[in-house]
Amino acid sequence: MDLELVGALAELRPDWRFVMIGPVVKIGPDALPRSPNLHWLGVKSYAELPAYLSGWDAGFMPFARNESTRFISPTKTPEFLAAGLPVVSTPVADVVSDWGGGGLVDIAGDAPAFADALGRALDRPRAEWLRDVDRRLAEISWDRTWDGMRLKMSDATRVGAASGARAAASAMRESA
Repeated sequence: MDLELVGALAELRPDWRFVMIGPVVKIGPDALPRSPNLHWLGVKSYAELPAYLSGWDAGFMPFARNESTRFISPTKTPEFLAAGLPVVSTPVADVVSDWGGGGLVDIAGDAPAFADALGRALDRPRAEWLRDVDRRLAEISWDRTWDGMRLKMSDATRVGAASGARAAASAMRESA
């Protein structure tokens, strides 16, 4: 998490409330930015999350940009989108490539750009955006992912078996 970004964003938009849910790992409590509009709620159960999401206007993902986040593919992205929330994220590679290009998630690199992107996301009409989100989410179900992986494994097994049979036939010809 980019703590500087979170603190700067809370300072830029004192009229907004920023609710942070989840574990804070390897960060001392004293390192967390503090502001009257910034709320660190800690870990919540999955059963509690829908109640929180139902009261939010947007989701934001202030990931730090470093080696730890270079190859992450945050599950928060489709979770926020499935809840019908517009999302703004720092430019994490998978978020940019999977969600940013189609206008489903806004990307911002610093606090002023983040505040602007969140403001635009909150103001835009949602009906068409939600249709696009629903179409994209329908493409990435766990069932579809599993079916795709099973097909790839089956193909690889068939190719491997055929390749092995050709190698065995070739070895037999060479020995004859």
